[in-house]
Parts: sequence; C-alpha cells; structure tokens
Amino acid sequence: MLRTALRNVLAHKARLLMTALAVLLGVAFVSGTLVFGDTIAGSFNNAAAQSLKGVALSVRANDASGPGGSKGEPITFLDTELARKIRTLPGVASVRPTVNGSATLAGKDGRPVNADNNWQNLATNYLPGKDGKDGHFPLKEGRGPTAEGELALDAKTAEKAGYRIGDTVRFATDGPALTKKLVGMVSTDDPRVTVGGTLTLFDTPTAQKLFLHAGQFDEITVAAKAGTDERALTDQVQALLPEKGARATSGADLAAEQSAQISQDNGFFAKILTLFAGIALFVGAFIIANTFTMLISQRSREIALMRAVGASRRQVVRSVLAEAALLGLVASATGFALGLGIAAAMRPLLNAGGAGLPDGPLVISPETVVSSLAVGVLVTVLAAWLPSRKAAKIAPVEALSSVDQEPPTRALVIRNVLGTLLTGAGVLVMFYVSTLKAISQDDVTIAMLGAGLTVSGMIVLAPLLSRPLITLAGKVTARWFGVSGKLAKENALRNPRRTAATASALMIGLTLITGLTVAGHSTQQARDKQFAYGLTDYEVSNSSHGGGLDPGAAGKVARVPGVAAAAPVNSTGFGTKSGPVVITGTDPKAFGKSVELDFRAGSLRDIGPGKIAVSDGFAAKAGLELGATLDVGTDTGKAEKKKLTVVGVYAQTRAAKDALATLADVLPYSDTKELDKLLVKAEPGKATGLERKIRAALGDSPLLKVQSREQLIKTEGGSINTALNMMYGLLGMAVIIAILGVVNTLAMSVFERTREIGMLRAIGLDHIGIKQMVRLESVVISLFGAVLGIGTGIFLAWAGGSLMASSMQAYEMALPWGRLAIFLVLALVVGVLAAIWPARRAARLNMLQAIQSA
Repeated sequence: MLRTALRNVLAHKARLLMTALAVLLGVAFVSGTLVFGDTIAGSFNNAAAQSLKGVALSVRANDASGPGGSKGEPITFLDTELARKIRTLPGVASVRPTVNGSATLAGKDGRPVNADNNWQNLATNYLPGKDGKDGHFPLKEGRGPTAEGELALDAKTAEKAGYRIGDTVRFATDGPALTKKLVGMVSTDDPRVTVGGTLTLFDTPTAQKLFLHAGQFDEITVAAKAGTDERALTDQVQALLPEKGARATSGADLAAEQSAQISQDNGFFAKILTLFAGIALFVGAFIIANTFTMLISQRSREIALMRAVGASRRQVVRSVLAEAALLGLVASATGFALGLGIAAAMRPLLNAGGAGLPDGPLVISPETVVSSLAVGVLVTVLAAWLPSRKAAKIAPVEALSSVDQEPPTRALVIRNVLGTLLTGAGVLVMFYVSTLKAISQDDVTIAMLGAGLTVSGMIVLAPLLSRPLITLAGKVTARWFGVSGKLAKENALRNPRRTAATASALMIGLTLITGLTVAGHSTQQARDKQFAYGLTDYEVSNSSHGGGLDPGAAGKVARVPGVAAAAPVNSTGFGTKSGPVVITGTDPKAFGKSVELDFRAGSLRDIGPGKIAVSDGFAAKAGLELGATLDVGTDTGKAEKKKLTVVGVYAQTRAAKDALATLADVLPYSDTKELDKLLVKAEPGKATGLERKIRAALGDSPLLKVQSREQLIKTEGGSINTALNMMYGLLGMAVIIAILGVVNTLAMSVFERTREIGMLRAIGLDHIGIKQMVRLESVVISLFGAVLGIGTGIFLAWAGGSLMASSMQAYEMALPWGRLAIFLVLALVVGVLAAIWPARRAARLNMLQAIQSA
C-alpha cells in the first residue's frame, strides 16, 4: 500500500501541483513569520549584547532619586564621588559614568531631523581615554568634543542633516534652540540610531549642564578584571549605594531584562503575522480536501479493484493519508525555503514604512524548521482524512459502475441542518454584539466567536446556497453565451460540494477583506465628521516627550502677520462624582475664531471665570444642564474642590472633548503649567507659508511641531490606511491560495469530464465553445464565492460596528461602494485568469481519444 501511495503521487504530478502550491504558500507564510520574528529578536539581542560587551554590572539612578532642588542641588545619587569609590573596589577594571538625554537636531535646511520619533534622538557624554578617544564611540572623522561649544554626531546623522566638520549645528533638548560647532563624527551600533535615530555627543560637563547637574550621572557601567565574579562584584557595589534611589544590576541580569523586553515588544506583531498565516493555511485546507475528494472520485475503480483483491478499509485509509503526508512533506520543505525569502524581504519593506528594524542575519532555529514542516504535513493529512474515509467506504461492485456519483441526499441534509444551526448561532451572537454600548475585553472575545460561527456556518451552508445563486447567474450566462453558458451552469451545479469548497476558499479571504474595508472606511468617515469641527488651520505643539509650550507663546503667534487668532490649549484631568473629566482651558474668544463648535445650548461667549461649557456626551453622562454646578476635585495634593457653573452644551469634538473653560481656571492645576498646544487660525487667503513665520516667532526650535490642516488629516487617517494596506497584503496570500483552488478544481474537473468534452466536440461544439464553457464555469464559481464573502463581510462589519461606536461617537457604518465593486471585478478577473490553463487543456483534447476514455 505504501508503494501504491508513492506511485499515485508520481502518477498525478500535474493534478497535485496546485494542492502542493497551496500547502507551499501557507507553510512559506508560517515559516517566514517564525524566521522573521526570530531574526528581529536576534538582531535586537545582538545590538543589545554589543552595547553590553565588557559590562560586568550597571548602576542606575531611579527617577529624581536625590534631594532635588532648583539651585544646583543633586537630583541623583550617582555622582563623581560614587564613581571614584566604585573604581577603588578590587576586581574593577574600569568605570564609565554616563549622562543620558535627548537632543533633536535641525538639518542644514532648517527642518527638524526625526522630530516625530525623538525618543530615538539620543544624546550622551563623550568620555575620552588617555589616547583622547572614546572606545565606545569610534571616531570616523575629526575629534571628540572637549569644550562647551562643541559636539560630535554619528556619521549617518551628520550625512542625513547635511553637516560637515566645522559647521554650526542647531539643536534643542527641552527648550529653545541651541548652537554648537561640529568637531567630530563617530560610529555606533545602538539599534535606536541605526534604524533612523540620531546620536549627539557632548563633553561630560556640558552634558551634565544640559540634562542633569554638575557632577551627576544617570548610569555608571563597570568592567571587571579577568576572573572576577560578577555577582559578587555587583553585591559589593550595591553595598555602596543608599537603600533607595539607585540599584546595581549584573551584566547577566541586564542581558536577561533586555531579552525579555525585546520579546515583549515583538510578541504582538509576531502573533498578528501568525494569525494571518493560519488563515492562509485554513484556506489551503479547503483546496487540499477538495483535491483529494476529486482524486478519490476519479480513482474509485482503482480503489475498488484494490478492495476486491484483499485490501482492507484501514489499508485504503493509510494509503491516502500516506500520499497526503508525502505531498505535505515535499510542499512544506519547499515552502520553508520560500519562507526564508519572505523573512528576508519583510524587514526592508517594513523599514520603508518607518518600522525602524535593525539589520542582522537570518536566524533559523531548529524549532522553526520542525514547526513549519509539522504544520504543513499535519494540515495536509487532516484535510485528506475525510476523503480517505470516503475512499475506504467504496464497495467494489458499487465503484466499478461509475466514476462520479452524486453526494448522498441524507449527507447533504445533515450538512444543511448543521450549517443552519452554526449560522443561526453566529448571527444571534453578532446581533447581541450590535446592541452593546460599552465594550469590554470579554465583548471583543464574544464578537470574535460570533464572527467565527457565522463564517463557519456559511462554509457549511455553501452547497445549499450554491444552487439558487448559480442558477441565477446561469440564466445570465445562458442568455449571453448560449449553449456554452448553459453548460457552464450545469457543470457548476453538478457537484455542489465541490463547487462550494472551491468558492469557500475565496469567500474566506473576501469576507475578511470586506469586513476590514467597511470598518476602516466607516472609521475614516467618522474621523472626517469629527474633523468638520475642531480642526484649525495650524496646530502647534512640542514634540519632546512630556514637553509643552510656554503660556506666552499664544501672544507671540497672535502677533504674526497673517494670523487671525491663536488659541492656547491646556487639557487637565479633574475628578467629579460622575467620574473623571478632562477640562480644556483656553481663551474662549480666540478659541471661537480658531475652531468651529456646534452649541446645542448657550454659547461660547458665556464662558468666563468659574463658568464652563460641557460636551453633550459628558452632559448626558453626568446629568448636567444649563445652570447646573459641577464640583471638581484637583490633583494638587490638597483637599480642594472647585465649583464650576455650566453655561453651555456643545457637540463633542477632538478640540474639546469633555468640557471647555478659561485658561485661568485650568492651567494652575496642570502638572506642567505649560500649554499642550496652540490652535492657529489664518487670515483668509494667508494660510500658505505661515508655518515658517510661526516657527520664527517661537524661536524656531527643532522641537516645535507645526502641522497644517492637511498634515493633521493625513496623520489622523494615515494609521488607518497603513493598517488596512498591511492587512490587504497579509490577506492577499489567502486570496492567492483561493485562486489556486479554482485553477485546481477546474483542471481536475476537465480531466474528469474528458469523455463528455469529447462528445460535445463530436456533436459540434468547437474549440472556442469549449474554452468559453470552462471560463464561464470558473467565473460563476468565483462570483459565487465573492457574493458570499462580500455579503458576510458587510454583515460582520455592521454587527461589529458597536466596537468602534463605543469609542467614536460619530461612527456609523458607511459602505465603500467603489471598493466593493472592485472586489467583484477582481473576482471576475480571478475567474477568467484561473480558467486559462484548464480551458486551453480542454480545448486541446483529442476528440476520438476523449470519447474512448473511461
């Protein structure tokens, strides 16, 4: 039986090619995902290991661990004296005290460098040794900084910003722009810098002045002499530290912490990729099961003869499963090799979109190899299990009389009942989800369960649904294409299970793509509605982490020629009986000129000291109306209450979510006492080019972020479009596999109907008619899958809309008719392309040989 299985695989190479491709692509996606995840983790670990090379332990200060103060007192316990004490310990080879900060550069063209990701813009001190060089940052050109007016940059940053040795570099740390002379360029392996960040180096006193206080450090790294016990040395250093305020960590523990953090950072992305790989394999399973079902049907006489000469049912099952395992193994091995190419291509593709992943070699672990091969073989064997059981049930006399039998009526009845129950359960769950107002994690799980039940039910019901839908499509094909169209319809209806299995593969991909498209389009529409109010000509903010704007910035910008109004904004959280509330403090008059507000009661002019306007959402939540008093608690550490009177109710916008008050009622209670942003309204016709004037008025710091209306819209909507494009790319693999399924089914169907095609040729149907018949059958099956997929996707997007509506007040489902039409057209194109090879094969059959075939 094993020899028989091997012979069958070799005898049906062309028929099994498409099935092997389905397994191959699915495994390629899985292996590519696993290798990519290991590679990125390895790259980060290598970069981290490089940064920890020679580090026996590290002493780090806790935030604000020292007494603190405003007159130069220490803010950390790590100081020059501590570094001296550590240096005197036995076993210590060297000590490196460092100051860590962030500096955002302005390029030579005046534009900020990497301002949107300034957490990657590193700044630290340059520590020269006896030779005048810092081994941690090898010099590539010039020298290290030695005076307050000097700095060095890494070579990539200098090239990106357009600077050369001797140029004056403009930068900012957390305030106004500063300038220093560039005296050197270095290289670094820090992954934050190599993937697009920047590195700025100062001499130690200058770095302390910019980021700490004189004599203070953020970290002290210690290198040990050969043979020194790192753990013991760590304990000795810890004994020099205060109980609170600083801690010593061994090099081994540092490496473990970094590795755990890297795994956590990359875990979610790897899970997403694995999920879509699973979808691709799931779609591939339909094709595999379909292929083996058709092969069993075509080989029924052969199997009957095997049974007649003594083969048991168990041997038949084993033969089919062995054939599937062999096919799965070969396809999985090839797919794994293709997955390596996918893994290698993913990093540059993601980095082109700004992912910032470090370079490094591919990491191929034994676990990844075994997992990829096991998944491919297991899916193939499981998909072939039901066909193998069907093969074992073939009776010798029963099979000798027919090659293709209709599926038993009883089996279809059971399938239809099961499909109805699954679909009904899924629809009921999704209807429940559609009624939810507040969404929890459990509700999301319920929604996923409902979606899974609905899709599974539609897959099971597909044979039942195929008859009316394909009959309807057949009327069109018969009317437009005559005999060929009618034959195409009959061929598609001949075996509902086969047609349904082929269409279901395409349906799954289009269900997911349609659901994502409708949800994404609806979300974009909701954002556009929110942008109709609360969006000004320019928005000015500080791009540094936790940074704000000076309260006087509004007055400076308001005096800029071409500016009609500049509204200061500070949003601070307060506590109320109804829960937390975010109150936006501003200048009501300037705010009214900068932002359009839709007032349901009262007006903006009514806002004043102690008088606020609230959004309609917060008013409903807190039960507020005009004249009501709102008691808010502050976070100043005092048992202090503030009474505010409601004088207006407006439609909630992005500019003022919960409540709107004067700046004097809000700013004193904020943590930073700074503005979050400025909203700038330009005079009519003078918005163009205003960015440079606003920057100049505020000192032109590289930390300033001045965004126009168009940039704000692009930023808000860009994340949605990026996510959708990524999802399309991932789901595209499933759609490609589905296309292979259509090709596979048609090719095997042509082989199965060889004699029938010969008879059609004999009675007058020409080559063109045969090709047209096969093409129309392919188109009908593809459109059937597309209609099911698009319809199911729209329903799931509608029912799951409550998940978005709970966090986005303006959300309501909006159908992207253009894209849905494109999906239908693509399904039509898929049908035409998938039929090229089968149609050509059918048209080339020899008429007499086809008639004589059994």
